[in-house]
Amino acid sequence: MGKLPFELEERNVVVRRDAPSSSKYGKRPEERSVKELLDFGIVPLDKPPGPSSHQVSAYVQKILGITKAGHSGTLDPKVTGVLPVALGRATRVVHSLLTAGKEYITIMHLHKELEEYQVRKLLSDFEGKITQLPPVKSAVKRQERERTIYYLEFLDLAGQDVLFTAGTQAGTYIRKLCHDMGLTKIDGEKVGAHMDELRRTKAGPFTEDQLVTLQDLADAFHYWQEGDETAIRKAILPAEAGLAHLKKIWVLDSAVESLCQGVQLKVPGIAKLHDNIQVGDHVAVMTLKDEAILTGEARLTSEQLLGEKGIAIRTGQVFMQPGVYPKNA
Repeated sequence: MGKLPFELEERNVVVRRDAPSSSKYGKRPEERSVKELLDFGIVPLDKPPGPSSHQVSAYVQKILGITKAGHSGTLDPKVTGVLPVALGRATRVVHSLLTAGKEYITIMHLHKELEEYQVRKLLSDFEGKITQLPPVKSAVKRQERERTIYYLEFLDLAGQDVLFTAGTQAGTYIRKLCHDMGLTKIDGEKVGAHMDELRRTKAGPFTEDQLVTLQDLADAFHYWQEGDETAIRKAILPAEAGLAHLKKIWVLDSAVESLCQGVQLKVPGIAKLHDNIQVGDHVAVMTLKDEAILTGEARLTSEQLLGEKGIAIRTGQVFMQPGVYPKNA
C-alpha cells in the first residue's frame, strides 16, 4: 500500500542536552484521567453516510455531554470513513490535521469500457502534481490550484467500475479528480468518468484500524459512567495523537511555563529533537513527558538547533495551559 509523505520519512531523535523531567509536574498523556481526555482528547470516528461532518461533531458533543468539539477535514454527507473529532481544548489541534495528507478508497465509474492496462495507465498519468478547479459546491474559493497526488493504486476493475486507492495532499477533491481523469482521450475519444463511492481511510496519522463508531462511543461512555473505563480509553485518544505526523522538539521542564505564556522558544531550552527538521517545517513542541505544548514554524534546521543560540520556533497554536510546570522548574 502507498504511504503519505510523513510515513516515508526516517526520523531519528538527537539529544542536545540530556535532562530528566520532574515527576512533580505534568503527566504522560496516557496517564490522564478520562475527564481530562474529555477536555483534551480526539475521537478517531468512523463517519457514517448521511449526516454532515458538522452534524457528526454535534452528535459527539451530545453523547459525551461536552460543550465543544470540532472535526478535521470535512467529508461530504454520503462519504464515510476517518473523521477525527477533537474534544474541548483539543479543537486547536485539528489545525495541524487540516493540512495533513489524506487517503481514500474510491469507486470510479467509467463511461466506456477500458482494458485493465489502460486503466492502470490512466491512474499513473494523474500521479504527481496536478491542477484542480474545486467543484461549484466547495468550502474554498473556486480558482485553479495545484495539488499533489502522492499515489493512485489500482485495486480492481469490474465492468466499467474501477476500485482504487488515492493518497493526496490536503484539499484535493476526489470527485473532481475522477471527472478530470474522464476528460482523458483514449483512442481519440474522451473516456468520461464520475466518482460513484468514496471512503476516507487515512487523515494524517489516523487510520481505519483506530476507528470507532458513534454507537461504540455511546456504549463506551455508558460503561465509563458505570465504572468501566476500558472502552472509552480506546475510543478517546490523547490530543497528542493528532500531532503524530509532525516532526518534534522536546524542551526542558524549565522552558515549559514561558512557552505557555507566549515566549518564543530559544535554542538553549531544547533537550532533544528530530534530526530532519528544515526551516519552515510545521513542528510540534513537546515536554519531556511527551505532552503537547504548542505547534509552530521552524526558524532553524536541526543542525542549527543543536547550536547555542537563536529563536527556534515561530509560535502558532499553544495547547498547554499556564501553571502546569512552574517557571524555571
